[in-house]
Amino acid sequence: MNDINIKADRKLDIRGVVCPYTLVKSKLAVEDLELGQVLEILLDYPEAAQSIPKAMHNYGNSVLKVEQISPREWIILVKKEVED
Repeated sequence: MNDINIKADRKLDIRGVVCPYTLVKSKLAVEDLELGQVLEILLDYPEAAQSIPKAMHNYGNSVLKVEQISPREWIILVKKEVED
């Protein structure tokens, strides 16, 4: 995952949300995107920083970036690759 500047089409802030709701909210947000659009997910739940990228990949979408931006916060960029 290269450190490139990717412009997100939409942003989802799920700080303060815990599993399984982090995944549910992320999946619904990706479903609302058009093909090829990018979602930026901001979260603070460590398990979700690992589970969301795996799940998005399993759903057929591309995970462009997973970055820890502070001791308790991550940004994940997901590109929608499949119709739901």
